[in-house]
Amino acid sequence: MILWITTATALLLGTVLPLHRALLGFLAATALLFLAQAAIHTAVGFEGTPLSETMLLFNNSWGAYIGYNLQITFRSFALPLLALATPLIFRIGRLA
Repeated sequence: MILWITTATALLLGTVLPLHRALLGFLAATALLFLAQAAIHTAVGFEGTPLSETMLLFNNSWGAYIGYNLQITFRSFALPLLALATPLIFRIGRLA
């Protein structure tokens, strides 16, 4: 569900992103979406378990837990990145 919401947000951002900020706007939107998705993954807990039980699984290491969630987010970020880039590239191509 998080992936679909992030993808829809990326598609919306790709459509409304100002074209005069093409590369910097794209990089900023990508970083924003990635960090938002990673924060949601971190806040939900491991497989929906409460945060206290999740920290037991990761031996009370916040670094390991956040690193795990960044890795999961990195692996699932291809679809939102494609949804962000497609309308932006189409709009830039029509402009040129």
